[in-house]
Amino acid sequence: MSHATPHHAPQFVRLVEQDRARISFVLDGAPADALAGDTLLTAILMQQRHVRHSEFSGKPRAGFCLIGACQDCWVRDESGRRMRACSTRIEAGMRVVTHSGEAR
Repeated sequence: MSHATPHHAPQFVRLVEQDRARISFVLDGAPADALAGDTLLTAILMQQRHVRHSEFSGKPRAGFCLIGACQDCWVRDESGRRMRACSTRIEAGMRVVTHSGEAR
């Protein structure tokens, strides 16, 4: 039996605290939702398997230190403003872009 995870499955699965208010946001042009209090990192990884692709290798990244000390989880909003996914709280209506160097 294979334990491989499909590439389209989310990285995170929420097990507790499911009763918090839902927040709608846009991830790479598609509607998504998160729960109040989630970081961008949690909100993104509840939708997909990576936060971004490395600008050096092109390989998917899902964060590294998770405490805001490294540069591994930077994403942008659609205006191009950089945000650290691990330490930025999700807000209703956020329009997040995970593609390196692209602001749609």
